[in-house]
Amino acid sequence: MALQPRPGIMEIAAYVGGEASIPGVDRVLRLASNENPLGPSPRAMEAYRELADELHRYPDGGATALRESIAEVYGLDASRIVCGAGSDELISLLTRAYAGPGDEVLYSRHGFLMYPISAKGVGARPVAVAERNLCADVDALLEAVNEHTRILFLANPNNPTGSYLPASEVERLQAGLPESVLLVIDAAYAEYVEAADYEAGVRLVENCENVVMTRTFSKIHGLAALRLGWAYCSPAVADVLNRLRGPFNVSAPALAAGVAAIRDQDYVAQCRDSNRKARAAFVEGLKRLNLRAEPSEGNFVLVRFSDAAAAAEHLKKQGVLVRRMDSYGLAQHLRITIGSEADMGRVLTALSSLDQ
Repeated sequence: MALQPRPGIMEIAAYVGGEASIPGVDRVLRLASNENPLGPSPRAMEAYRELADELHRYPDGGATALRESIAEVYGLDASRIVCGAGSDELISLLTRAYAGPGDEVLYSRHGFLMYPISAKGVGARPVAVAERNLCADVDALLEAVNEHTRILFLANPNNPTGSYLPASEVERLQAGLPESVLLVIDAAYAEYVEAADYEAGVRLVENCENVVMTRTFSKIHGLAALRLGWAYCSPAVADVLNRLRGPFNVSAPALAAGVAAIRDQDYVAQCRDSNRKARAAFVEGLKRLNLRAEPSEGNFVLVRFSDAAAAAEHLKKQGVLVRRMDSYGLAQHLRITIGSEADMGRVLTALSSLDQ
């Protein structure tokens, strides 16, 4: 018999990130991957550079300084924090730990693609649950739960729609789940949220054994290249993750930069303010072009076009890269990262010549 991978793996459509270059174009505006246009905190960059002479040393496998820094800034229990090579790794580890062949993994219809990819990778069945007005539907999610359900992934705010569920709805979702189902709240964009009724997931984690919150340094902290994320979970789940993860799964430069980034909350506030202003101005500019952006709590907006493929190609010819949404079941939309106000003005200028 020929060598065969485990069931489910060959069903995976490999994740493809946003485009980063255009042949023959030097000044490319990259708005396809929700990167922070301001880059990392200067303190984080300096901490990264200071590790240049220590690259022959193994990193701290327990990520002690980073976990303690996160705990201090957010008022958390450091022993409940597990760090990973991006929140993607933590999502994968949670799926390996709690799902397998014959199990089901739930997520909302337009949720992050890593959820079904991770499920298929362990032989579990991913189940996409219909949304309501491009927002996760608590009633529909609870109705989809059955004896085979092991994990429910909830991106809050959601990528790529930008929508979010208020704390009361997330609490209602958790309350309706069996204790045997793990609720994973993916709060990658939590730092951008300004809605008063939002909560990233900390309260539920501290009150419920079956809830995990994941966070990332790739977005507002601008450290996407270093692959750094963290999870906050019950002691039992933290123990499981620490048994599964690699002993040195986060590099020393990433750990050092992460400590500096999480402690530079003034810079975080600056990035949040810049995003809010640029997003608001861009949405108003779209209205003047008779284009509608879905309400967003992230550093991106989802925009509907009569021909999204043609719009993406038009922008590309103008040196602007945005993200097609076909793989998310949103073929008539483009996701556009919020850059600087000048960046977004360039996008509006490019769109003004679009024949829609």
